[in-house]
Amino acid sequence: MGNLFMNEAEILKRYWGFDSFRPLQDDIIRSVLQGNDTLALLPTGGGKSICFQVPAMVKEGICIVISPLVALMKDQVEGLKAKGIDAVAIYAGMGKREIDILLDNCIYGNIKFLYLSPERLLSELVRIRISYMNVNLIAVDEAHCVSQWGYDFRPPYLKVNEIREIHPEVPVLALTATATRFVRNDIVEKLHFKQPNVFVQSFARKNLSYVVLNDEDKYRKLISIVNNVKGSGLVYVRNRRETAEVAHFLSRNGIAADFYHAGVEKDERFKKQEDWKRNRIRVMVATNAFGMGIDKPDVRFVVHLDLPDSLEAYYQEAGRAGRDEQKAYAVLLANKSDELSLKAKYADSFPTVEEIKKVYHYLGNYFQLAYGAGEGLTFSFDLADFCKRFNVGVIKTMAALKFLEHDGYLTLSENIFLPSRLLFVVGNEDLYRFQIENAGYDPLIKSILRSYGGAFEQYVKISEADIAGKTRISFKDVVRHLNNLQDQGLLSYLPQTDQPQLQYLRPRLDFNHMDIDARYIEQRKQIQTDQVKAVLAYMGKKECRSIQLLAYFDEPEGEKCGVCDVCLAEKKADDADELPDRIDFEIVTLLQVEMRSLDDLVAGIHVGTENERLEQIRVLLDAGKIKTDGKNYYL
Repeated sequence: MGNLFMNEAEILKRYWGFDSFRPLQDDIIRSVLQGNDTLALLPTGGGKSICFQVPAMVKEGICIVISPLVALMKDQVEGLKAKGIDAVAIYAGMGKREIDILLDNCIYGNIKFLYLSPERLLSELVRIRISYMNVNLIAVDEAHCVSQWGYDFRPPYLKVNEIREIHPEVPVLALTATATRFVRNDIVEKLHFKQPNVFVQSFARKNLSYVVLNDEDKYRKLISIVNNVKGSGLVYVRNRRETAEVAHFLSRNGIAADFYHAGVEKDERFKKQEDWKRNRIRVMVATNAFGMGIDKPDVRFVVHLDLPDSLEAYYQEAGRAGRDEQKAYAVLLANKSDELSLKAKYADSFPTVEEIKKVYHYLGNYFQLAYGAGEGLTFSFDLADFCKRFNVGVIKTMAALKFLEHDGYLTLSENIFLPSRLLFVVGNEDLYRFQIENAGYDPLIKSILRSYGGAFEQYVKISEADIAGKTRISFKDVVRHLNNLQDQGLLSYLPQTDQPQLQYLRPRLDFNHMDIDARYIEQRKQIQTDQVKAVLAYMGKKECRSIQLLAYFDEPEGEKCGVCDVCLAEKKADDADELPDRIDFEIVTLLQVEMRSLDDLVAGIHVGTENERLEQIRVLLDAGKIKTDGKNYYL
């Protein structure tokens, strides 16, 4: 049920507690409520989610949100539920029956938001159910993923159009933080916008000082940055190993630091996140898996210890500093060897058609799939184990998987933590009969029924450890019993997983029947080459950093920021040029009033060092502009 008697400002106040919208939010929401297809570019932290959540609450019906970031989807669903708004998320790794129940709730229940990961759009089941829903808005988050020219193209995103065909009258709101004009136009075209309304907030961040430092000893430099800038910080590094190394180095130097990457166990990840958000630790060292959807406004510095892969990624990550509009720093530590390793990384990362086919073949063996089998099957995928077993490089394998995804063979989601879930598939009476006939299972079933309500209607999250504690049997036995009950057709049990999910979209093919798009590989190669060039130009060019970034995002008239390293160096040079004139002016002003001894004269000047003042007194004497009687100076 939409809040039909409340307007957008009342919804904002009631559910979010804000009295007014941020710049552009109001315009975007009005455009959507008028039924227009809308593209909104709001920098990181610009309040994108409110732009679809508020209009969806104003209107009757359900809003479908497409987002590639499962962690972000989960956060938003939890956030909406905490406000008393019904929302659900469907993503890779969920069972068919589980998805079935959630989609039914979207058709017949009061759910206002259905979050879908893009690969879910490939499922016939999802598309058929969406046709029965009363959809009021389609929101496409991280919309740059729609464009193959964007820095993070995801082929399943192109399936958004199939939802458009089901609900042709429903407006689409596409949102992103970073897109060049070229990519913007591509998004509008790919999503079949009717009459696009495009809103772009300037990419300028006045409070953010961009700095590039060329330093061989990065660790020493990092310590000096952390010691000189007060407050909370974020340090981005390239790989998981480095996160722990740098965090330990900072800790050894008396700085409260921790590390984060997608491989850290889920509960620990959450704890680390909370410790940083609440300033119990000062510096988080992380891979780029960290930061999405984490709303921490008081980050004072973001340091990149390695060159980013693109300026889009850099702008988004650096933009996590200073969201409270207070002074903050974005520092890129880069030297010649980084430049070489970035170029080498990309030279090594492009697989040939043969190598892509080989990875596909290895996958079939890895999952023990027969030719012609596998369509629609989803597997937990351990990338490190796979690469080790078949002796293939991680970067090249990831690239090969992206191309297999583009060509429609499979989809791969990011690391997803799915807690254990359970659903009773028999009715109350049948379950009760089973308990009487199988007394050994009675305590386990009673414990589940007492602890987890609603398990007859939908999947409920369970904790095997809790059940073990209550029934006084071991964790292993709980898992064994649950699997037995599943085998006997009493319940459906989905154990927890923390792995990326790989799904086969087509049955396994042999080499001869595979069709890999070689032209597309060349295209991606060119895009990546251009992105790397742009990063290297930003690093090397002595031009205001803000102007460089604005020009990249098609704001050619950008003003000098005055606070980046280039602007500050220019200002320093200008000051150095003006210094002799300023000292001369002070000397003449002092001597106009009275004669002075040398010590008095030097002490009376307020600018420059003592040597610079003495130098100017000598210059004026030589030029005959001031005189001395050996003791005092006068005009």
